[in-house]
Amino acid sequence: MPIALSKKSRVDLRSDTVTQPTPGMREAMMQAPLGDDVFGTDPSVNALQEKIASMLGFEAALFVPTGTQSNLCAILSHCGRGDEYIVGQQAHCYRWEGGGAAVFGSVHPQPIEHASDGALPLEQIEAAVKPDDAHFARTTLLALENTLGGKLLPFAYVQAATELAKSKGLQRHLDGARLFNAAVAQAQLQAQGGMPGTPSDVAEARRIAQCFDSVSVCFSKGLGAPVGSALCGSKDFIARAHRVRKMAGGGMRQSGMLAAAASYALDHHIARLADDHALAQRLAAGLAGIDGLKVEAPQTNIVFVDLVGEARLRSKELLAYLDAHGILATGLYRLRFVTHLDVDAAGVDLAIAAVRSFFR
Repeated sequence: MPIALSKKSRVDLRSDTVTQPTPGMREAMMQAPLGDDVFGTDPSVNALQEKIASMLGFEAALFVPTGTQSNLCAILSHCGRGDEYIVGQQAHCYRWEGGGAAVFGSVHPQPIEHASDGALPLEQIEAAVKPDDAHFARTTLLALENTLGGKLLPFAYVQAATELAKSKGLQRHLDGARLFNAAVAQAQLQAQGGMPGTPSDVAEARRIAQCFDSVSVCFSKGLGAPVGSALCGSKDFIARAHRVRKMAGGGMRQSGMLAAAASYALDHHIARLADDHALAQRLAAGLAGIDGLKVEAPQTNIVFVDLVGEARLRSKELLAYLDAHGILATGLYRLRFVTHLDVDAAGVDLAIAAVRSFFR
């Protein structure tokens, strides 16, 4: 029997970027003191940059409009023309950012395949480092992403990969768009493993970040701010990144309202990421066992569902059915559902009911 779901009950699981500012965040935005950030005199932007840099253990940070621009500023600040960076085939800064480093900076990507857990095998990283020879691009940087497709990179691996890169003279950049999702999941693993005391989400974020020379953090995904990312690093590195941001058109004026939203998110929305992770597990459990679906167990807030067998022939029909019943998702033969602060248990249950109704 078709489920009863009105358009007013739409459950948007396309991404955690669809979140709306909470009332408290809107109030913080309205009350934010403003200046001109191009002149470096917006107090709310300066406060955010100091906050995120201190939180993750860096000298400085730069507020930028998007994660794509943050990664671009990072790569172009680490690498010069004719340099290359080692990166994963599915990494956002390689696959989903329009080839910006190559287009704007003449920086060559050297992509390698991921292991099943999202890691880049250490032996493949080492093999990808080019000798100092005029025939080759200069290998300058290792770029990792955590989380990658919702997967938490094991911390021991992060340490080993970044130490390997350092031993080879490479700089290390982390696309940490969902760094705090990774930190919350890592803290939970630490607690389950009997680590003394109560692991702190922020402490785990800092532990991950300190393996790298630069880290990009997104505020407009799980943290729920409307716009913005921050790039963290040394003062000299951020000075170089600031110049790239200017060239890329990222210098905003009275951007303190956006920075205030990000600061509010850091103060109020980190610990609650655990709720998103729990809802993703609830969704995965509810979809398990449906004939034609292969559900990947989520580690954070992203659930991937593969359509197999005859179900693949009905993929477009399924997405249309879900949309007609107020459930929004992305994908085709591999569906992606993302939980976030604007989705609750009732919404997840409606999504489960809609999928089950379709296959009945």
